[in-house]
Amino acid sequence: MFVSVWKFEMTVLNFTKKWIKRMAVFLIAFVLILVLTALLTYKALPDHGAKSVSEHIKPNPQGAIASHLLPALAKEPQKSGIYPLANSRDAFLARLALIETASQSIDLQYYIYHDDISGRLLSQRLLAAADRGVRVRLLLDDHTMAGMDGVIAALDDHDNIEVRLFNPYMQRGFRPLGYLSDFFRLNRRMHNKSLTADSLVSILGGRNIGDEYFEATSGVMFADLDVAVVGKAVDEMASDFDRYWNSKSAYEARSIIGNVKAADLSGTSQEAQGYIDLLTESAFMKALQAGDLPFVWADATLISDHPDKVIGKRQEDNIFAKHIAPLMSQAQDELIIVSPYFVPTRQGERMLSTLAGSGKSVHVLTNTLAANDVAVVHSGYAKYRKELLKNGVNLYELKDSATVKPAKVRGVYDGKGASLHAKTFTVDNRYLYVGSFNFDPRSANLNTELGLLIDNPQLASVLSQKLHEDVRANVYEVKLDDHGKLHWYSQEDGQEVVSDKEPQSSLSRRIQVWIASRLPIEWLL
Repeated sequence: MFVSVWKFEMTVLNFTKKWIKRMAVFLIAFVLILVLTALLTYKALPDHGAKSVSEHIKPNPQGAIASHLLPALAKEPQKSGIYPLANSRDAFLARLALIETASQSIDLQYYIYHDDISGRLLSQRLLAAADRGVRVRLLLDDHTMAGMDGVIAALDDHDNIEVRLFNPYMQRGFRPLGYLSDFFRLNRRMHNKSLTADSLVSILGGRNIGDEYFEATSGVMFADLDVAVVGKAVDEMASDFDRYWNSKSAYEARSIIGNVKAADLSGTSQEAQGYIDLLTESAFMKALQAGDLPFVWADATLISDHPDKVIGKRQEDNIFAKHIAPLMSQAQDELIIVSPYFVPTRQGERMLSTLAGSGKSVHVLTNTLAANDVAVVHSGYAKYRKELLKNGVNLYELKDSATVKPAKVRGVYDGKGASLHAKTFTVDNRYLYVGSFNFDPRSANLNTELGLLIDNPQLASVLSQKLHEDVRANVYEVKLDDHGKLHWYSQEDGQEVVSDKEPQSSLSRRIQVWIASRLPIEWLL
């Protein structure tokens, strides 16, 4: 009996040793293959030390925009005029209006730029502006430009348009290969979003260029917020764009994409024509041309990360550490945070909990798991929910059924509703932030971000009112019961409905979140 047990144990031990040895060989071989692939496919960035340097064009007093705005700006030289753009279609029409009205220059800076209905129409109007002599500078983060080289070439080939790619991929085909040898560079992105016309009017906020941000297809997509701004903040915006445009991470497009054939950007779809027709009726367009846009004049400061943040430098200019966190932590009465990707980290959880624990009213609105387009990011929020609630922080999650998404972007979600995309916060119903910053480690430490800090109770109070009005109609309020279990409360057909699991989400998606929350990846989220 003893001999049999001993033989069995030796057999198991030998099998285990062989299995460990085989696994070790497999892992070593796998790593060697990855290293070899990285070496064979590596492409160095081109030398662009001799690239041209340009700056924004000073406004011409005789220009179409300047002739209407300069008298108003002269009355408020130290303030900025703010015009909120909460409606998605209005936000796109406002961009078109600025492009149509510009007489000198258009500077655009975007993280995402699609060649869909809205993107194609915007490209066409940029070409038309260039045809009439307007200088166009288009700075695009290269992370989402897969398949866009032909469009980039078509724009860049115009004599009055120059396109630059920020932190580009040298692998233009199978882009993931670039991560094998250049992960830490490619993992950092330019998340800024802005459009400036004639160095006089800027639109900035959370929206990229794509149908899902502008209702260009059926339904309402990403609930979002932009502002049109004039005055002092635009002077800062124009200079900040120059800083990015001339930075070491901005490469002339042709030096990256090579001699790719330019795409044919002609032709107007029925949907695009509908947008053009709407433009003639746009309240923003009419008011811009008449010079009577109803701006709210306020003290406003542009806050922007230094472009060298993507190469791990100039951390002293980090807008979260320098501007956002100090302002939030100084709240005397109320702090409201709206962030689609909310990953507070332990440090953020302590800051919010301290505020709530000292009697301040702290509210956070983010996406439900069903509405979140990146489930792994939701894991970085979910693991802090209970602690935040225990310490008095109020948590709300946007219902997936609040609005409707088109089929083409619905596949990455569980339901059919909207995904919150606005990035904003208010402090004490006085300070309002609008921009690209998400309350997560990626925005804080990896990506560059841009936004406007506005000191104006009239504008700041609107967000507070909207949140409290919509708290039951369009969101779930998350609470803890007496046993420390999470519940989601909502209003459905006049009745209170309570759920004890992530609303409208599948079991597989909840399992993904549970697994991701156990992995050491928070710094990437």
